[in-house]
Amino acid sequence: MDELQPQPASPASAGSASQAAAAAQADEARAGVDGPASDSLLDNVKQVLRDLPGLVSDRVHLLALELKRSGLALAQMVGLVVAAGVLLCTAWLALWTGIGIALVEAGVAWGWTLMLILLINLAAAWLAVKRVLALARYLALPATLRRLTLGPPSPVAPRAGAASGPYTHTTAGGVSDERAASAAGSTS
Repeated sequence: MDELQPQPASPASAGSASQAAAAAQADEARAGVDGPASDSLLDNVKQVLRDLPGLVSDRVHLLALELKRSGLALAQMVGLVVAAGVLLCTAWLALWTGIGIALVEAGVAWGWTLMLILLINLAAAWLAVKRVLALARYLALPATLRRLTLGPPSPVAPRAGAASGPYTHTTAGGVSDERAASAAGSTS
């Protein structure tokens, strides 16, 4: 029966057992480092490829949720802009009615008063349409298209009168880098 019970290890055998365990751990560590790197690299690449759909789907789901929220916010913004537009039109009509009445009371004929009001409003509308047409080119996202298309970069000609500000950066090839300007939130 004494043979079945564990016997206390002698100090010499305990030291050799710990040395053997340390040697086994060192051999395992060397085998991992000295082993074929292509197998572990291949395993790592396979693991990344297995995890990739999950990583992408999480980000696509987040994008979908944010697009839904931004769509609702955009709908509210459009509704509020329409309401503000109606209120501004009413105020604009009241303003010009007051100006017209003041001109008629000052002795200007109705015809000339209406002609003056019409010309001022047409000039303001022409300036607004001109500005809209100038801004329309940004709807096509030109900087994004240049960054995302494959091919040689096309040089960006500086706009007339545009000075290089603190938010513009020119790359080594002389092409304007608009990332800094868009990150800074500058609009022109």
